[in-house]
Amino acid sequence: MGVPTNWDGTLSSSEFYVSARSLSEKWKTTYPALPSWSWNSCARPFGCTSVEIQGYLSLQHFCCPKFVEEEIGDEIYEEEEPTSTTKDEPTDDATLAHSYDQVLHFYDLHIVYNISYRVPVLYLRGYHSDGQPLASDDIEKDLPYHSSKLIKDSRWTFMTVEEHPYLNRPWYLLHPCGTSEWMKLLLAGDAFVPEREELVQQYLLSWLSVVGQVVGLRVPLEAFKNVTTPHTAADA
Repeated sequence: MGVPTNWDGTLSSSEFYVSARSLSEKWKTTYPALPSWSWNSCARPFGCTSVEIQGYLSLQHFCCPKFVEEEIGDEIYEEEEPTSTTKDEPTDDATLAHSYDQVLHFYDLHIVYNISYRVPVLYLRGYHSDGQPLASDDIEKDLPYHSSKLIKDSRWTFMTVEEHPYLNRPWYLLHPCGTSEWMKLLLAGDAFVPEREELVQQYLLSWLSVVGQVVGLRVPLEAFKNVTTPHTAADA
């Protein structure tokens, strides 16, 4: 049996956990050299009695270099004359990091289940290499150039500051308003309606493939191959 036609694009908290574990395992397979998404088990947020699974996904120390071509924009970048043959030479990650060591920023990303909207929410905080927190202007400048218009025009990408439900400290978040609607279109369109079990496993991967672009985090197509078998709440 496929997903009911009246599926509203949301997840239960236990389904969020299943999808979170699937995302974590797929990320390790696809990006073995990068920091992994890990599940952090926590006590139930104060005043919340309806959450079956307590915890959130965490990606720590995500590096966000500010590339020159993002600052100058596509048009100016395309007008530059190729003056050096070294442009096409391969550059390893160490060299790249060294070249931009003055503008490297780091981010902690958390995916938290929102009880009211019944969808995932991306929380983030940014900091310099010495651990000092980034100002809001610095964070805004770090957002990918190609996403700037999306940030302004789309309500679900509206960034605000709220208290992290588990850490009780102010974090930036992308507001979940509208998430269920576009997730329903994304996963339960007329062209392909997956089984509920498959939908749950794919949910966070698909969600992150859209939301992650806002902060420069991309999910490759390889991550959607051979989706892992879901875990149950008993595995928590």
